[in-house]
Amino acid sequence: IDQGEMVITYTNALNMDLKHMERTFYIEKLPQMTPAMVGNGESDTPGSQYQKGVKQLVDNGLHTIPKRYILPPSDRPATNSEDSNVVKQNLELPIIDFSELLGPKRQQVLQSLANACEEYGFFQLVNHGISDDVISSMRDVSGRFFDLPFEERAKYMTTDMRAPVRCGTSFSQTKDTVLCWRDFLKLLCHPLPDFLPHWPASPLDFRKVVATYAEETRDLFLMLMEAIQESLGIIEGNEEEETEEKDNILKDLEDGSQMMVFNLYPPCPEPDLTLGMPPHSDYGFLTLLLQDQVQGLQVHFQGQWFTVQPINNAFVVNVGDHLEIYSNGKYKSVLHRVMVNAEKKRTSVASLHSLPFNCTVRPSPKLIDQANPKRYADTNFHTFLAYVSTRESKRKDFLDSRKLTSTCLQEENNFH
Repeated sequence: IDQGEMVITYTNALNMDLKHMERTFYIEKLPQMTPAMVGNGESDTPGSQYQKGVKQLVDNGLHTIPKRYILPPSDRPATNSEDSNVVKQNLELPIIDFSELLGPKRQQVLQSLANACEEYGFFQLVNHGISDDVISSMRDVSGRFFDLPFEERAKYMTTDMRAPVRCGTSFSQTKDTVLCWRDFLKLLCHPLPDFLPHWPASPLDFRKVVATYAEETRDLFLMLMEAIQESLGIIEGNEEEETEEKDNILKDLEDGSQMMVFNLYPPCPEPDLTLGMPPHSDYGFLTLLLQDQVQGLQVHFQGQWFTVQPINNAFVVNVGDHLEIYSNGKYKSVLHRVMVNAEKKRTSVASLHSLPFNCTVRPSPKLIDQANPKRYADTNFHTFLAYVSTRESKRKDFLDSRKLTSTCLQEENNFH
């Protein structure tokens, strides 16, 4: 997921008095959608055909990929290379049974959750309580949106990352020097009443289906975050009185941001030359990914790229940069990327969750002591925006920039 999305959405509000700002400001001050990039005179400009998306290229007939999508040899997937760092077998991520978190095996599952977040930064979540009907409806409506005529999808095409709805292509559309083999639809989801009227009205059931899914994934995220706090030892499961820190972080997350990202990766005639998404980490606390049965997601583990084996109706959950900071480095935000293939399209839906944009993320005081000094500088959306506005976000550059050096570590911990 493009790390800048959840921050730059709110850049129009950065100079306001945050204490007196109302949620409705986000919508009232959002700019109007830019005109669709079709029929507006851009068709004759170089590269404009690529801004219409990969699906449009494929639908028009394509036997080789355009040069704009060809990665330098060092960045290619290299699946056929003998010295490739891509492991041929799939990676079996830890499986967390959510239903067991609610029963007598909770402590055992919390330990498994902690191990997954420490060692992999990823896990697959099963028996999560979101019904098969809700999931299948979400998959179905996602596919039907991308199957709409180009002119319908083009209504939502804009490079303005402040828009509450954005249909686009590649990874960081305005910055990518090499384009990615991916089309997307991004929706802001919280507060739902503010954003839902801006969502696509076609397909006819789109808003209803996506709203149900957004609310249920949000509830699931909040329950996961409570379990993660417990797994870190920040809160105790048997505490009758909630701690102030628990109240604060969970309340902030309840009021936090949620973005839904629909991804489409059409069949690619030369999949070894490009990627669906480049190596990156996710900004935020957790991402809940719903993928189909077509392989494509790869996780960087022990210096190599492993393909994640899909599990039907499971969520692939990964630690984001914010959670790595909050856990003071105990839980890892891990690089991942997306491969494409020549035979089948691949679709996925990612639900990204973070704090409100005016909150500061810092390591939990309960995870800082003499043996474990503070390892990350306090971070807010302003800091991130200043960083990404001057450079293309790649890999884990921003998170690395927030790590404290040995000198800073000493100064920070002397201060605290």
